[in-house]
Amino acid sequence: MPMIRVPVCLGDRAYDVMIGSGLLRAEEHWSDLPRASAAVLVTNVTVAPLYAAAVQTQLKNRFAKVHLVTLPDGEHHKTWQTLNLIFDQLLGHECDRKTVLVALGGGVIGDMTGFAAACYMRGVPFVQVPTTLLAQVDSSVGGKTAINHPLGKNMIGAFYQPLRVFCDVDTLQTLPPREVAAGLAEVIKYGPIADAAFLGWLEDHIDDLVALKPDALMHAVRRSCEIKAAVVAADEREGGLRAILNFGHTFGHAIEAGLGFGVWLHGEAVAAGMVMAADLSERLGLMPVGFQVRLSALLQRAGLPVLGPKLPVDEYMQHMRVDKKAEGGDIRFVLIDRIGSAVVRPAPEALVRQTLEACSA
Repeated sequence: MPMIRVPVCLGDRAYDVMIGSGLLRAEEHWSDLPRASAAVLVTNVTVAPLYAAAVQTQLKNRFAKVHLVTLPDGEHHKTWQTLNLIFDQLLGHECDRKTVLVALGGGVIGDMTGFAAACYMRGVPFVQVPTTLLAQVDSSVGGKTAINHPLGKNMIGAFYQPLRVFCDVDTLQTLPPREVAAGLAEVIKYGPIADAAFLGWLEDHIDDLVALKPDALMHAVRRSCEIKAAVVAADEREGGLRAILNFGHTFGHAIEAGLGFGVWLHGEAVAAGMVMAADLSERLGLMPVGFQVRLSALLQRAGLPVLGPKLPVDEYMQHMRVDKKAEGGDIRFVLIDRIGSAVVRPAPEALVRQTLEACSA
């Protein structure tokens, strides 16, 4: 299976997303990382037994010292306290500003390692090695790094680009079905917001993706990364266009915060959030009736929830008011105005409340 490079064109911060099979064990792809006296590999207790040794082998060919930081697993550990475990190791080993951090794991590990890299000595280089589908198609690309706060998801963070992203699709074979489904939510979002043909391809191949067929996975990861790379290159810091990547996320983040981080996986919350956003798009007259049903059918085939939890509507509204897209007290939603095109705009609160009542159970 050939290796694919997807460039993220950001001038002097440009880098490649490398997609292929066996990348974790292919020395030639690691040999041009910058020289430094040390590398720090950050992973978690679930991923470490599976892949840490292979990545350590590659790093030891390049760095005199390789330190391992193994964090607890789960969204509810995406906190200051856990982030400090990374800083403890960096300071304890007297790591300098050329030290390379390597994030090996899913979105939580990638976000926290990237944020640590952005902060330590005001910025050290880091590499993303995402091992979940969600991280490969979304969170590892684009330089968003963050931790959670009890009042809001990803509210404390920085834009900080990696040196490189290694997407080894072989790592997806060890994912439990629930994690596969969660990743597929982020794959599916790219169709409505940017590529009608890709949405059709997903409807034709969703069963192959659920079954983790390598050719289907390669295409899905590649197309997702191509779309995200193009959006990030046009709007690195989410001044406008990049916000479309948050389709379903305003509702989804409210679900995660309302239930408690980690009760639903991020992709599960985004799936239900996309159905809500589709419903709101129809209520506003942006999309014809039937779009929500079409999207829901695809999400259900992927094994994802299509109704949010029955939280009080006022609680949903409160969590959405602290969403990063909110402006001047107005909640702004990513909505679809035609398949392959998204807009970011506020909506009348009465319609939002109708959507929340109709799309939760």
